[in-house]
Amino acid sequence: MIGAVFLAHGLNHLFGGGRLRGTAAWFAGLGMRPGYAHAVVASGVEVASGVLLVLGLFTPVAGAGVVGTMVVAWVINHARNGFFIFRPGEGYEYVMVLVASGLILAATGPGRISLDRLIGISHPGWAGFLIGLTGAVGAALLLALCWRPNASR
Repeated sequence: MIGAVFLAHGLNHLFGGGRLRGTAAWFAGLGMRPGYAHAVVASGVEVASGVLLVLGLFTPVAGAGVVGTMVVAWVINHARNGFFIFRPGEGYEYVMVLVASGLILAATGPGRISLDRLIGISHPGWAGFLIGLTGAVGAALLLALCWRPNASR
């Protein structure tokens, strides 16, 4: 389900509502520079991670994609709105659950019916967890290099 949700979210960023240009403008408004490049990368990671999770393929890497994109979303958009998702501006409870889910999937793997199992990656354990954490490290680097929040925020 996490994979399906992530796939849908990425496709929505690319093709829904304001399409990729609208997503880019939104990202730029949140302080991500350059907005268009970040919209392309974030949407691509969401789609790729979603597909990989649905297939149960390279699950630790897909989990890292979930962790990375959701840590960025947490920091740039949701943290300032409090915990609950139903608050104005949407709180961080949902993205927090997705970050935890990405780490858990990275560590535990996809289960018996998966392409990972077919190729011999069934229980990644601590190695998978560490791969999942690379998403948070990547998010921190991205934020340090590219996030320039508006002074009014």
